[in-house]
Amino acid sequence: MTHETDLALIPLPLRTECRGDAPGYVALDERTTLDAGPGTHGTARWLRTALGAATGLPLADGTGPHAIRLRIAADVERELGPEGYRLSTDGSLAEAAVVIEGGSAAGVFWGAQTLRQLLGPQAHRRARVVPAGHAWDLPMVTITDAPRFRWRGLMLDVARHFMPKDDVLRQLDLMAAHKLNVLHLHLTDDQGWRIEIRRHPRLTEVGSWRARSKWGHRASPLWNETPHGGHYTQDDIREIVAHAADRHISVVPEIDVPGHSQAAIAAYPELGNTDVIDTTALSVWDTWGVSPNVLAPTDTVLRFYEGVLEEVLDLFPAEVSPFVHIGGDECPKDQWKASPTAQSRIRELGVGDEDGLQAWFVRHFARWLADRGRRLVGWDEILEGGPAPGGLGADGGEARVLPEGAVVSSWRGYAGGITAAEAGHDVVMCPEQHVYLDHRQAPGADEPMPIGHVRTLADVYRFEPVPPGLAPEAAAHVLGTQANVWTEVMENRDRVDYQTYPRLAALAEVAWSRLPAPDHRDLAGFERRMDTHYLRLDALGVAYRPPTGPRPWQRRPGVLGRPLEGPPPNV
Repeated sequence: MTHETDLALIPLPLRTECRGDAPGYVALDERTTLDAGPGTHGTARWLRTALGAATGLPLADGTGPHAIRLRIAADVERELGPEGYRLSTDGSLAEAAVVIEGGSAAGVFWGAQTLRQLLGPQAHRRARVVPAGHAWDLPMVTITDAPRFRWRGLMLDVARHFMPKDDVLRQLDLMAAHKLNVLHLHLTDDQGWRIEIRRHPRLTEVGSWRARSKWGHRASPLWNETPHGGHYTQDDIREIVAHAADRHISVVPEIDVPGHSQAAIAAYPELGNTDVIDTTALSVWDTWGVSPNVLAPTDTVLRFYEGVLEEVLDLFPAEVSPFVHIGGDECPKDQWKASPTAQSRIRELGVGDEDGLQAWFVRHFARWLADRGRRLVGWDEILEGGPAPGGLGADGGEARVLPEGAVVSSWRGYAGGITAAEAGHDVVMCPEQHVYLDHRQAPGADEPMPIGHVRTLADVYRFEPVPPGLAPEAAAHVLGTQANVWTEVMENRDRVDYQTYPRLAALAEVAWSRLPAPDHRDLAGFERRMDTHYLRLDALGVAYRPPTGPRPWQRRPGVLGRPLEGPPPNV
């Protein structure tokens, strides 16, 4: 007997209707076929590949009473939006055993993810582990569902510790299983350049490798002396983007300017402030934190990065990657203050000071991207720097720092996002104090390389992307939310898994489901559903943190972290 509370679906659907107290089951077996309507063949391929492998069922094309019927339905789109879906299972239906209707191809795909969850944890394996001929039972239900936010994301930092292509593809599969639809891929930083740029080959020949890595927090005395590096070829990137698109996930590439650029300067010293330091002596940075070595504010640098972005735009087509992230954060100004070239540029541009110079970088690339049909995204520092040169906007008021269409990733707290939303800019809420998954999950001494404040599964579940008191017109600019996974102390896939899961499941529900206010959320119900979801993660091979604490091999005794005590500030 299956009741609504027994379905253990994550994220929680909008509405679930079970057929009475004894609903019965619909069985998928060797007779089950796929009836894919126009626009749904991508989901049919995914079902045949993923679900077919786990169940051992052929899922051949066909119609009739044993079919899984996939349709794009105008009424679903009108009622629930393009990502909404309605899933029905009913053994009495003459035309199909399962019907998934979506507001678009994406809605059908999210419905297929729910179908897999309904079949149980074993349906998440890569090969059949049940006896041949086993019938896969589905409860007789109707699920009506749609996401709360259009941006439901994961930021994956592959610059600090490189993640091989197959691991990124796996993360996309895990995101799809949680109905997440944006992968923000952090491709460049002081510690490594991870994307092939053919007109500038030294970016990967030199910039993708460092001689050693700090082991633990930057204050740790320990080092990993093994050279670390790697990069994605352009065909690797095309494969990642295509794999994501097949799962209705957009990929947002991040190419950092003007700070976090030491790896690029090590490869091409002319990009740095050559009138202040000997940039030819720089190497890819081997420790963590914020490097003082930043890009020079020259036309040479602008043309170089325009060339980089031309290749990036070719690799990330607009129809699947309309956004490009340029960082814009944590840019130390000491070299600019000491640089005659930078000071001359400040006077020439009329931007006032070094903060204005950083804002000038951002405005330049915002316009450059907009001219090519893309939208710039940057961390909340892109709001800084005062008015644009000229002082007045087209309406006679003070010109804004950010051009129209720029998007702010609010990471230092809510404040930057609130300022941006109230100024009419779209916002992705990802405050460090709530959704930085590199932060530790418990106060215990066994937590590996503990960073930051304690952010438990319950804390993430109670995160609210729209701050209270934000006016409705400003709240409409909150595109959604994402969890950020910075990898300074995550040296491999298992460490990323440990920090990311199960907390990403909580973030996925926050982003998808229409939950009550944080203090009224059913945490106990979520934790009960997680009991089943842990079995799904086991089947998917995820090295998550168990609710009872780290397993012995997940600990890192003797490796220094930087734990912060007390509750995090809510800023």
